[in-house]
Amino acid sequence: MDVSAIYAKIQSQLDKQLPFVVYRKSGEEEVNCFLQNDDQLYEMNSYETSGFVFAPFDSENKTIIIPTNISSCYRAVMRSESKVENYHYDQSFSVEDDHKAKKDHLKLVQNGIKAINDGFFKKVVLSRKEEVSFPKEDYLEVFQKLIDSYADAFVYYWFHPAVGIWLGATPETLVTIREDQFFTMALAGTQTYESSLEVDWGEKEIEEQAMVTDFVLNELSSKVNSIEKSNTYTYRAGTLLHLRTDIKGFLKNKDSNVEDIIKVLHPTPAVCGLPKKTAKSFILQNESYDRKYYTGFLGELHMNKNEKTESNLYVNLRCMEMSFGKANIYVGGGITKDSISEKEWEETVRKTETMKKVLH
Repeated sequence: MDVSAIYAKIQSQLDKQLPFVVYRKSGEEEVNCFLQNDDQLYEMNSYETSGFVFAPFDSENKTIIIPTNISSCYRAVMRSESKVENYHYDQSFSVEDDHKAKKDHLKLVQNGIKAINDGFFKKVVLSRKEEVSFPKEDYLEVFQKLIDSYADAFVYYWFHPAVGIWLGATPETLVTIREDQFFTMALAGTQTYESSLEVDWGEKEIEEQAMVTDFVLNELSSKVNSIEKSNTYTYRAGTLLHLRTDIKGFLKNKDSNVEDIIKVLHPTPAVCGLPKKTAKSFILQNESYDRKYYTGFLGELHMNKNEKTESNLYVNLRCMEMSFGKANIYVGGGITKDSISEKEWEETVRKTETMKKVLH
């Protein structure tokens, strides 16, 4: 099956108001999709289920799955002629003229810094939602633009009639598990890509990234047989750069509880903070909106590939919720004692700009 045939099936699924997800993994040339055969909302009751999972930031809320056993699954290799023209954008940005949004976010960040200085936590990730007009409703075109713009991201288009439409291009893996081997990453710090990966990072970004790395290593060590990390390096995600450390190892056995690993990692310090419990409590009490599935996770769970079980889960970053002629873009940044509220605001603006460019 070619990509155009998959896109036709997705449009038919949307016309019938039936759930689906279509996605392309980082660095791959294949598009995959799950087309659910009914319109039921299936909640995750067991992490032994096979399917495509869509989980919220707050684990107290519903985690949804499109189960493999009631879905039709397709895959197609993308050919060069099936792609739309690559998109090249002006990297510059200007701070949007939205004084209330800026004032509210600056106050939120300042409250976060105060809480850090008062000893409540070492780091907290604070976010906001920006509403953008998008009357076209051609979401497959947006999905294709995301594919062409973000070669090194997990790009997806997800729909359920009871929840809505989400699209995204996330640079961050939550965890990959193949039999008894696992891989994850620690990702933090942001600056604009300007033609080179050879950039200088500030003390704030280096410290923030080290916090994330140490947390993952410490928390996973008791759950696995062995664990090791790479050197930290600069990683490009579209128009942005991040600091990244790769972490891998072996589970105690291939039947180790995937749910235990997910509970350790989600939400990661890169989207929540440290210590995680107090940072999450601060977020839920102080952010003036519901994150929903932003900074949750999504991806393949217990898929059978070449007679081996594999799970590929991603943190839901660089994402948009689409509805009624608009796109809600979700963005945030890590706050530490060295954060400067004005710079944190500007970082969120850079992140919204990267998503706006695929909408217009």
